[in-house]
Amino acid sequence: MKQKPIGIFDSGVGGLTVLKEISKILPNEDLIYLGDTARVPYGIRSAETVIKYSIECANFLFKKGVKVLVVACNTSSSVSLQALKERLPISVIGVIEPGVKAALKVTKNGKIGIIGTEATIMSEAYPKKIKEMKPDIQVVSKACPLFVPLVEEGILEGIIAELIVERYLKELKKSGIDTLILGCTHYPLLKKTIQKYMDGIQLVDSAEEVSREVKELLYNQGIINDKKDSGTKTFYVTDSPDRFRKIGEIFLNCKIENIFKVSLEEEKTK
Repeated sequence: MKQKPIGIFDSGVGGLTVLKEISKILPNEDLIYLGDTARVPYGIRSAETVIKYSIECANFLFKKGVKVLVVACNTSSSVSLQALKERLPISVIGVIEPGVKAALKVTKNGKIGIIGTEATIMSEAYPKKIKEMKPDIQVVSKACPLFVPLVEEGILEGIIAELIVERYLKELKKSGIDTLILGCTHYPLLKKTIQKYMDGIQLVDSAEEVSREVKELLYNQGIINDKKDSGTKTFYVTDSPDRFRKIGEIFLNCKIENIFKVSLEEEKTK
């Protein structure tokens, strides 16, 4: 069990933020990443569709023999996490609770903003979790549907990115929040542009918190990989591997060698 890989999935390239942090904190673990690039973004889909897609991604990784599954997608975490936990005989970790914990640690005035896809914001998963942990916190939410395609196109800085950030975050900037949760794993790729506009407001990226939770879980279950060699990374995408590699290498700051295109529909019949 110790030698089995950790599985991570997202709708596209954004979940690489989570893979990057897990790789830092658990350098000996083998990682398998699935980006459902043929169907990105998940954030504009219905809850029913997101659950269907998430189950297909989870089943694919489970068949690869992963020992734990990380749902590195806020949309999937917000609407599919319980369904995945019920279906899989391995531990499933989402990104919402770790992000909330981090935000509650850093806020000083008790006003927290959340940005995410339409599906994530509509689910109210973040406000519900925040209120569950600390009922007196004020929460302001905003859907930013153009952020994901912006990241997927590699437009992370410059006038186009700045104008779109301003369009979505103008009201949040005036709302009095002192902390902003980046409620989508794609959004950290826009962190420089977002921070520039939201000057003085603390940004929370749940990727670091998720990696700590994964490490703690592996230790508690006694399944942390104790080999001395560096772990391997294998990438699967459902479309456009060359595009994924191009953006992924910029973000990870390393070459992506083991990348394969797969069909989740075909995999279901195997």
